[in-house]
Amino acid sequence: MDKLVIRGGKPLTGRVPISGAKNAALPQMCAALLTNEPVHLVNVPRLHDVRTMRRLLDHMGVVTQTHGQRGGMSFVAPDGLRPEAPYELVKTMRASVLALGPLVARFGHARVSLPGGCAIGARPVDQHTKGLAAMGARIDVEHGYIVARLPEGQRRLRGARITTDMITVTGTENLMMAACLAEGQTVLENAAQEPEVTDLAEMLNAMGARIEGHGTSSIRIEGVQRLHGCTHHVVADRIEAGTFACAVAATGGDVLLHDARIEHMEALVDKLRSAGVTVLAESGGLRVQSPGGAHLAAQSFRTMEYPGFPTDMQAQFMALNLVAQGSATVTETIFENRYMHVNELMRLGAQIMVDGRVATLAGGARLTGATVMATDLRASASLVIAGLVAEGETVVDRIYHLDRGYDAMETKLRALGADIERVQ
Repeated sequence: MDKLVIRGGKPLTGRVPISGAKNAALPQMCAALLTNEPVHLVNVPRLHDVRTMRRLLDHMGVVTQTHGQRGGMSFVAPDGLRPEAPYELVKTMRASVLALGPLVARFGHARVSLPGGCAIGARPVDQHTKGLAAMGARIDVEHGYIVARLPEGQRRLRGARITTDMITVTGTENLMMAACLAEGQTVLENAAQEPEVTDLAEMLNAMGARIEGHGTSSIRIEGVQRLHGCTHHVVADRIEAGTFACAVAATGGDVLLHDARIEHMEALVDKLRSAGVTVLAESGGLRVQSPGGAHLAAQSFRTMEYPGFPTDMQAQFMALNLVAQGSATVTETIFENRYMHVNELMRLGAQIMVDGRVATLAGGARLTGATVMATDLRASASLVIAGLVAEGETVVDRIYHLDRGYDAMETKLRALGADIERVQ
């Protein structure tokens, strides 16, 4: 099992390319199931989750190809494919459930295993199934699988007004994809507003869908008879960009985050600027300049759905707060089990107290290297940031979590001047 060995104390300088967003690429790969024409994606990140999704599509009978130097992938989903997502491929990645909506919409039936993924709290898929049921699908859970079918004699899903009980990104994406081939109009209320949802809607429109209101809490989809192929550029990963921004802020330095889009990161950028970090939008991306954590002020924040402070940046900003000055509180409102990195950060010298969903931490910590264990994707990133500023050597174990969401993180950090290497 691979590990990262980090020797801290090096400022970061230079330019780092921000990869395509995992949370945009995965639903877009599933969107290829909506047509039998070729779908081409550019800027697909090289991640474990992307490889898992590709294996899932291959299993169904989709013809997939990798091409070009800029993360190019092509997909052709023939009419006779197998509309099933087996447990062996779904258990490690929750995004596999995104195949459900497209399969039911195009083929009239689907069998998808209940998903797995990071153990950061309950993320039920009932909002997906309730929405599909409102569109006329019959939903059953059989032997650990979600089985969705159109009733006998019904050839297409039917448009409906769907208000989800909670804001769900994958739920919004699943129902939006399904509605593209439904009969009549579907309105999704309480919809997720994340840039990745907007990017998926723009791709679907390029395939011939009729979607309006994406980027707001009310999305309207007018169903069409069929969709065609397209070429689409996957949007830059705002979470990867934010992670590198926190790393630069903590260690000090001057880095251009190439292709990062400030309009997708406003809540995080506001907190970085309040802490004392210089963040500038440039034509090539986002420039981050910092004197180092010891010269910054710790910031309290509360995670919220987009456009609020992202839960996927909570752990990374907590690592930055540890070396900034003053105390801060962090309130996690999205997931009930997302402080698993706290105990590992404390092994490095952090002072953090957790009471339910609120973590109180003392800044100005003197972090020292130790062996720590990654517990989930974003926790892994926080431990890397802490290791970059800790005295001595830090070993981050179980980094397979990191590989699920970051494209060659250690290679990119090393190019910026970090002393970091991957070892087996």
